[in-house]
Amino acid sequence: MKNSLRSAVQLKKQKLINKLIKLGIYKKGNKHFYELTLSDLENECKYIESLVIGMKNGI
Repeated sequence: MKNSLRSAVQLKKQKLINKLIKLGIYKKGNKHFYELTLSDLENECKYIESLVIGMKNGI
């Protein structure tokens, strides 16, 4: 069970990292994405998505 949870977290992190890289974002501050926690990556994706939505809506 422990290894499957770790694998699931790693897979989710990799998907989020790939999403950010696809948007042209490679680091958060001075940290590479692989150094961040899953929560940090989720928050970063939400933040970037809110910026993109705001730009589309002219905010």
